[in-house]
Amino acid sequence: MPVHSCRLVATRHEAEAFPRGRLRLGLCTSCGFITNTAYEPELQSYFESYEETQGFSPRFRQFARELAQRWVDRYDLEGKDVLEIGCGTGEFLLLMCELTGGRGVGIDPSVVFERVSSPAADRVTFIKDLYDERYAHLAGDAVICRHTLEHIHPVADFLRMIRRTLDARPETVVLFELPDALRVLRECAFWDIYYEHCSYFTPGSLARLFRLTGFQVLAVELDYDDQYILVEAVPDGDAREILSIEESPGVVADAVGQFTRNLAAVQERWRAELDAVRSGGRTTAVWGSGSKGVAFLTTLGLGEEVSAVVDINPYKHGKFMAGTGHEIVAPEALRELRPELVVAMNPVYLEEIQRELDALGVNARLEAV
Repeated sequence: MPVHSCRLVATRHEAEAFPRGRLRLGLCTSCGFITNTAYEPELQSYFESYEETQGFSPRFRQFARELAQRWVDRYDLEGKDVLEIGCGTGEFLLLMCELTGGRGVGIDPSVVFERVSSPAADRVTFIKDLYDERYAHLAGDAVICRHTLEHIHPVADFLRMIRRTLDARPETVVLFELPDALRVLRECAFWDIYYEHCSYFTPGSLARLFRLTGFQVLAVELDYDDQYILVEAVPDGDAREILSIEESPGVVADAVGQFTRNLAAVQERWRAELDAVRSGGRTTAVWGSGSKGVAFLTTLGLGEEVSAVVDINPYKHGKFMAGTGHEIVAPEALRELRPELVVAMNPVYLEEIQRELDALGVNARLEAV
């Protein structure tokens, strides 16, 4: 698989020749953790042209605002300091600081300083780097880490490092968000499995990891159409209550078996559907050029079966998909293409995609993976 899914690739040749790595998933039957046992971290760099934001979607912005407000209210963060590890373009951290009125520090190798815009910008410091113990002194009243842990291979070492930075701050709340692998397994969502994600968690395995590394788990919830796991914890504490959402490792093993039994049939169904559109002289467009899109195209080995990859993020337009070399275009390109089928890479965006198609006058069949 391509070793990166969100890198901006400038030419089709570069995209087709993009470096690849092996993906071989292994399951720990004792705790339910899943990891890529063939992962090679030296193949990746998050410092170069990395574009992962979903912030151009109204649906995603609404979710982010509601989540930020919930965390501010639940943990009384008004006027407090926030540290975000893996802050991306900084959108969520800036939103948190707008709501709290406090200060923030964000650490991420892909920060683009020119795109930082917020009333809270003068209270937020961004560091373009990977987080490690050099930044232990930056721990605030809340430590946030969204969609980063799944990119970390030695996850226990990473969480123990964060835990050590909080030895003198037992009141600091730790707030993580990441994809739910149990949903991926049960839905046979192979487009949610890619090289950048070397670690896969379920609610139970995530809670077990936090307790193993010295945290007290306060809450574990599913959100965003049950696609994301939210975990809230504090350093140490005596409470070791198992939450009702925590499935056993055996449940994960059963879901793995279900996934492996169904995978070939699900892939064949998609190939057959796209082949049928093409053989009828019609065209298909994929909506969403992020990691799901890269995994969908490369895993199925798609080329001319897909005529266009659409994205609403203007920073991606004119770039190319790692692995297959499809050019990324703006939604307006569909006026000329007039696709028979539009495949949405996330069902949560179906309503806003349909509104966009209607506004463009594109009468296509819209189907979500």
